[in-house]
Amino acid sequence: MKPIPHRHHAAGKRKIRRRLDRPVTAPTPDPVFTASNIHYDVASKTRAIPCGGIGAIQLLVRKLGLAEAIDDRLHLLKIHLPDHESDHVLNFAYNALCNGTCLDDIELRRNDVVFLDALGADRIPDPTTAGDFCRRFTPEDVEALQDVFDQTRLKVWRQQPADFFDEAILDVDGTLVATGASCKQGVDIAYDGTWGYHPLIISLANTGEVLSIVNRPGNRPSHEGAAEQLDLTILLCRQAGFRHIYLRGDTDFTQTTRLDAWDAEGVLFLFGIDAMPNLKALAEDLPASGWIELQRPSPYVAHGKPRRRPERVKDRIVRERGFETLTRIREDVAEVSYRPTACQESYRLLIVRQTIAVEKGQARLFDEIRSRFYLTNDRERTRRELVFKANDRCDQEDLIAQLKGGVHALRAAVDNLVSNWAYLVMTGLAWSLKAWFALSVPEHPRHRGAHRAQKRGLLRMEFKRFVNTIILMPCQIIRGGRRLIYRLLSWNERQGVFLRVIQALRC
Repeated sequence: MKPIPHRHHAAGKRKIRRRLDRPVTAPTPDPVFTASNIHYDVASKTRAIPCGGIGAIQLLVRKLGLAEAIDDRLHLLKIHLPDHESDHVLNFAYNALCNGTCLDDIELRRNDVVFLDALGADRIPDPTTAGDFCRRFTPEDVEALQDVFDQTRLKVWRQQPADFFDEAILDVDGTLVATGASCKQGVDIAYDGTWGYHPLIISLANTGEVLSIVNRPGNRPSHEGAAEQLDLTILLCRQAGFRHIYLRGDTDFTQTTRLDAWDAEGVLFLFGIDAMPNLKALAEDLPASGWIELQRPSPYVAHGKPRRRPERVKDRIVRERGFETLTRIREDVAEVSYRPTACQESYRLLIVRQTIAVEKGQARLFDEIRSRFYLTNDRERTRRELVFKANDRCDQEDLIAQLKGGVHALRAAVDNLVSNWAYLVMTGLAWSLKAWFALSVPEHPRHRGAHRAQKRGLLRMEFKRFVNTIILMPCQIIRGGRRLIYRLLSWNERQGVFLRVIQALRC
């Protein structure tokens, strides 16, 4: 990598800072948007694409050997005329990364000559062929494809510093994929009346990567098959070299028949557990000395001069109209030893008691007591730390929201249970590629703190923002001298870390 792009990045940063920091000393007679007499012209030689960052993703794919691994394990096509299995799989992921929301958006890239040249392709599969490719999958093929992704992510993890392997936190949850179609094989009606599928998702909280997706009919319970999939992801994390493994899930995933085995293997777990009558009785019989108040930290620290708080309009309307409101006024936490019926060992049962004020209009009616229960074999952390660790599982809800609204992977785009499972996995690869790109940020000892902050920022970035800042970089595409050059045509604040990743991938 020549130093010129880095100078371009520094110059672009100085230029925009000078413009934005320029003081406004007097009112201006005209509005800010003053462009007029606009004309459009067609370039005869200059060729460019809006999604120049896709070249970086292609470099990452080549660096990891992902395409070759897919072709070695997946054999769905009898003849490659001209597409291989890896071309189809990457076609789904690249469509999502280039802001595609459905199969039909593949046609936009398929008819863009410059986009095809940017990836060195004569053509890419059309939407109809992509849908047909999904229908070729069997359950074993989908599992083989996920195993390829797992082996690829191991290569990325091996590049991380030693403290990355301190602890792997595995979150498990189910979500509903709704569809109004009546002819999709495998759909069923869920507990809330939604017709569709009910995929199981296991993710690594450290990086936000999706380690396993299993598609199921909509009427299946959340925990079905969860224990088996967790065992597979535990093996993956052990193969990667994680020193500790931590399982988290809500009340639907308290796998009491597996807890003793996980505990014997040294796997830590923290699951919610249903508020059954015997647990409620335990909580009610605890003496006052057994409870300690749970103090939650402030959600943020205010900076600068204090400001006057705005009126809480919603609260005012609720009180004026006499609606019933619930306000949490206190939390206490206690701990007892508890042995589930299906277990031979006893574990820590954490009880969080919430005191909730029930109000109607301006009147406070009464205080209601609600209890939440958590079961864990973590005997080192304090009660407060465990409650907060359980609450951190909410990050997986954000991840699922990103898969639905950002990547658009959780959709019933094809015609049956297995083909839609394949669609979920292949389109979800876009989210994994985002995480692998972030994990490829090099860390230099001199600037380790800043570089880790950049890596963490990319990992936690919403998918849509990642696409807008990293992928949607306008680039001129130039072929010459046995090189394929992406010439950046604009600047944004993420180009510095972008160019550093490119340099690392090329080395």
